[in-house]
Amino acid sequence: MAYTRLFDILPHQLQNHPKADCLAYKQNGTWKKFSTAETVAIIQQLSKGLYALGCRTNRNDELKDKVALISNNRPEWNFLDNALLRIGVVNVPIYPTITDEEMQYIFNDAGIKYAFVSDEALYKKVVALKAHVPTLLEVYTFNPVAGAKHYDEVLQLGASVGDETVNQIADQIVPEDLATIIYTSGTTGKPKGVMLSHHNIISNLEACVPILLVPLNDQHRALSFLPLCHIFERMVSYLLMTSGISIYYAESMDTIGDNIKEIHPHVFTTVPRLLEKVYDRIVATGSQLTGIKKALFFWALNLGLRYDHDGANGAWYNFQLSIADKLIFKKWREALGNEVKIIVSGGAALQPRLARVFTAAGVRVLEGYGLTETSPVVAVNRPIPHGSCFTTVGPIIDNIQLKFEADGEICIKGPSIMKGYYKRDDLTKEVIDADGFFHTGDIGEWVQDKYLKITDRKKELFKTSGGKYVAPQVIENKLKESAYIEQIMIIGNGMKYVSALIVPAFAALKTWSVAQKINCNTNEELIKHPQVLALFNKIVNDMNATFNHVEQIKRFELLAHEWTIQSGELTPTLKLKRKILLERNAALIDAMYAKAEA
Repeated sequence: MAYTRLFDILPHQLQNHPKADCLAYKQNGTWKKFSTAETVAIIQQLSKGLYALGCRTNRNDELKDKVALISNNRPEWNFLDNALLRIGVVNVPIYPTITDEEMQYIFNDAGIKYAFVSDEALYKKVVALKAHVPTLLEVYTFNPVAGAKHYDEVLQLGASVGDETVNQIADQIVPEDLATIIYTSGTTGKPKGVMLSHHNIISNLEACVPILLVPLNDQHRALSFLPLCHIFERMVSYLLMTSGISIYYAESMDTIGDNIKEIHPHVFTTVPRLLEKVYDRIVATGSQLTGIKKALFFWALNLGLRYDHDGANGAWYNFQLSIADKLIFKKWREALGNEVKIIVSGGAALQPRLARVFTAAGVRVLEGYGLTETSPVVAVNRPIPHGSCFTTVGPIIDNIQLKFEADGEICIKGPSIMKGYYKRDDLTKEVIDADGFFHTGDIGEWVQDKYLKITDRKKELFKTSGGKYVAPQVIENKLKESAYIEQIMIIGNGMKYVSALIVPAFAALKTWSVAQKINCNTNEELIKHPQVLALFNKIVNDMNATFNHVEQIKRFELLAHEWTIQSGELTPTLKLKRKILLERNAALIDAMYAKAEA
């Protein structure tokens, strides 16, 4: 059978690739698996229960009922998602980590009728908002929570509804119908509801199947840990299901390493920051070695950092790499379960050195690019000869057009472009022009007339008082290559020169400080120590040598605490909220520039 709507995908899997472990998660120390047949049956029962609850669809998108889904990754996420899709009710997935104010805004903007949450903490968070959300009728939980209605109650309600009732609704749903509203947090302003149809997402995954699944088949497993509420992980999950690849959900972000060793995944998606942490741990482990073992480790590491695709390094390099593989890199693969064929990285710029060294180690890292508004993939590197290029996000997918504006802004046209922003025609018209091109706000260029390279965000480019433009992300990504820099924000709009706020990687810095016999009890003490300041001066000065004069960092300040989603300084996809960071550190920034003027 063909799949033209998202809820067709699992029946397609049942017919073509039936699995004993379609979905799996860890329960009481044991992996609990759901077969494809069980999954399809649960979805049918749940769709009937939602109908019995009073959830209804409508040809008018604003009149369709909206249900909020706020949960960690687990099979129930997929069950509810598909059940809502089958009866034409709109799934509004929400990041569990957003602020109460943002959540209340989304609930009211979407007109949420019911909410499903994973645990007690989220239940209390949503119930506290209920008095301020007049459309919200009830909150259900996946975990048992005292005093709360449980998701099983909705399943049981399904017994009162016949299959034909929901099947008739499903039969009337067309690919162009609204499937989901995903609110993008953005780095400034209120969240915007991105409306995606079944066809938007399916057109994207159909273009990606022949690209990303080349080395994979229905005998393989995926580990899922990026939030399903983000379109990247969600689309990839649909993609895996179409090909019968089993999906195992990590228990938490803290257990990823253990879960990898348990299930030996063949593929997973990630964000650059997690790869950076894996790399830093590997280097830290190598640094603890001594003698010939340490020398071999760093010989192999430096060899990997020079890796290029398609045998470009030559025969002598490949011979050395084969030795490094036997001595060093095979241990890296063992730490990743020894089965990984592909890691797909998205959400932010990936440092090329990470892609090089992991690929050299036999773990192919494919960087891609996309936005919620594009469902999401626009371009991605491919696991085929001449399909990848380091420093780029790869070739664009086949069913879209791409053009550059005069200022370098990337504009996209194709079937995966969103229907628009929910109830915001004004904002939709700002980003989708009369010719149907979506203006991404990202600046880019072609490499070798084939590969797309993202250079910066249009809104984040700034001009110094001398009239020179600076692209902050390029500088930030370079500085984050240092093992001692966790986070950094480049500053300089309207100023004479570029400066930076830097959050050190405190674990690495404390290890270094012990070796230097520096005795500091707190982060605050550490960032003020003269030897620490000298270390960061050297790091910044060494990096400055790779930038032109106007891009060079003239001053910086170290901060004692990491920026987080919970503190409101990062978006749920870990992007800097620059406006908030500037406001919160205004006094420090003013003092930094004042010192230079004095």
